[in-house]
Amino acid sequence: MAGILYLCATPIGNLADMTLRVIDTLKEVDLIAAEDTRNSLKLLTHFDIHTPMTSYHEYNKVEKAYELAAQLKEGKNIALITDAGTPAISDPGEVLVAMCQKEQIAVTSLPGASACITALTLSGLSTRRFCFEGFLPPDARQRKEILDILENESRTMILYEAPHHLKKTLGELYDRLGNRRITLCRELTKRFETVLPTMLSEALAKYEDEEPRGEYVLVIEGKSLAEQRNEKQEEYRKKPIEEHMRFYETQGIDRKEAMKRVAADRGVSKREIYAYLLEHPSESENL
Repeated sequence: MAGILYLCATPIGNLADMTLRVIDTLKEVDLIAAEDTRNSLKLLTHFDIHTPMTSYHEYNKVEKAYELAAQLKEGKNIALITDAGTPAISDPGEVLVAMCQKEQIAVTSLPGASACITALTLSGLSTRRFCFEGFLPPDARQRKEILDILENESRTMILYEAPHHLKKTLGELYDRLGNRRITLCRELTKRFETVLPTMLSEALAKYEDEEPRGEYVLVIEGKSLAEQRNEKQEEYRKKPIEEHMRFYETQGIDRKEAMKRVAADRGVSKREIYAYLLEHPSESENL
């Protein structure tokens, strides 16, 4: 009978956030797969856990996943832990989970600390709809593609960033998103935890003369639906009304309905479109 892969969340700073369920599981499994065994040894020692460990990280995630899956098929129970937080979130654990699903190996997740959710709840921004991007890609082309998407994202956005890249990332976000609200969360759950709700422009100014320290979670306000609608209407208004009308009428839509749709697209009244067409009969007679 195959074993079970346990995804065990570990503290992101405060050791008191370790759950009893995770402690018991780490003691009972046959093997712990850890992102950094040296770092995890400190955690296991603190909780008097003596289960054997093996390394599972970004640079061996594929070949090691095959090895761990084979051991699970043999009946071993394995716990997966990351350096901090929940495994498989912006973490190589996602490769192992996908392989286990493919091989029909049981996987269960033991909830606990998560930096992105902790930061979101502290941000003061909308939590109803949000997206998580993790670290922006270092590759310039891929980075641009992600920023292109985020530029029009209406949900609250969550990013991770290292201190030595923070200034660059804040500058890119300001250039692409404009002066949005942002909450910078640093050293979460630790003694010097800081949560700074501000604007992107003010965040840039703050770090002009101050060197960022610690790991950051950035929570950024999404573009409002009203702002998106206004931008779309502005684009429609740049198009000649005659061309806009023609777009609908060539689809077999009658003139009255076409005027209604053109007015809605442009954010104006149907009467305004009708009046324009009356005043410009030469332009509209071929419609």
